[in-house]
Amino acid sequence: MSALDSVADRAVRQAGAYRFHRRHRTEASALLATIEAERGPTDPALTRACDAYAGDVLGWRGYAPWLRVYTAVAGEFREGWIPDNYYGRVVLPAVQGPYGEVSKLKPLSRRLLQSDLIADVAYWVNGGLYDRDLRHLDRAALASVLFAGTDRAVFKSDDSIQGDGVHVLHRDRFDPASVDRLPSGVFQSWAEQHPLLATFTPGSVATMRVTTAVADDGTASLRAAYLRFGRAVDTHVRSGSHVRVAVGLRDGRLAAEGFTPRWTTLTAHPDSGTGFAGVAVPGFAACVDAVLELHRRMPFARCVGWDLTVDADERPVVLEWNAGHNDIKFSEATQGPCFADMGWERLWRPVARIPAPRRPGQ
Repeated sequence: MSALDSVADRAVRQAGAYRFHRRHRTEASALLATIEAERGPTDPALTRACDAYAGDVLGWRGYAPWLRVYTAVAGEFREGWIPDNYYGRVVLPAVQGPYGEVSKLKPLSRRLLQSDLIADVAYWVNGGLYDRDLRHLDRAALASVLFAGTDRAVFKSDDSIQGDGVHVLHRDRFDPASVDRLPSGVFQSWAEQHPLLATFTPGSVATMRVTTAVADDGTASLRAAYLRFGRAVDTHVRSGSHVRVAVGLRDGRLAAEGFTPRWTTLTAHPDSGTGFAGVAVPGFAACVDAVLELHRRMPFARCVGWDLTVDADERPVVLEWNAGHNDIKFSEATQGPCFADMGWERLWRPVARIPAPRRPGQ
């Protein structure tokens, strides 16, 4: 690479980093304003603690905005918090590398993780239609696969995030020819959620995000959990409208407060009126055991956010795994610091180069 190419490449990377951090600063500042409008201004001493920690421990004060958000939610500053932009720019390249990107290719999930807990029933990839065992599937047979025992199914395109790229399919309106208009992705069976979850949102399936991490010794452990509810107008959970409630890691019980997308608080679902405090998530322990086992099967991506629901028999149903920039900011604010023992706050520091051994006589 010529010197000119090197300069141009560095300029492109710097421009990308600037846009990345500016987007995070804007998002964090908007959320902080909303939180403080509801709870009152943050103690200036706590704000100074955020700024100092970002600069002294994490190496740059540009990581402070998310620390301020976490502090406003928690009502105190806690050492060990990981700002979301630090996570994306420093942690993920070190602990995920390109392996985290594999989770975006949804038809690979069942193949890689080797689990029948994953809800996949068919795949549409690069113009080919396949069943869950990757055998060619005729379009005429697709409806019988999708709607076996239910009137609904789901299609998720590759790299779908925050509820976008998700289509709820209905037996009476399904046209097999419509598959040709879809991008590559996965068809999943409709999960009949547990009746307790349906009391919150009967029209859409509540999902639980469970975050796990793999330590240097290969041990997978539970780090965070929260439940996501859709709204009455939604066919599925969407980040633009969902309600999130932290789940206790020891007992699987919901926190007293839930949060809207703007991080304002509420004590009950705004549509059904069902309260959150103390409600035990059915099958929580089984969900945790399931994702820990799955993470042990795919330890290369060291931090994963698993999306599950729980069926009527309290069995976990795995909907997807997220190992790209999986969300940690909500969990850090409500349950964190979630990763204080991982040493991630040191990853930004340059690693001392070990000189190559000298040959005899040199």
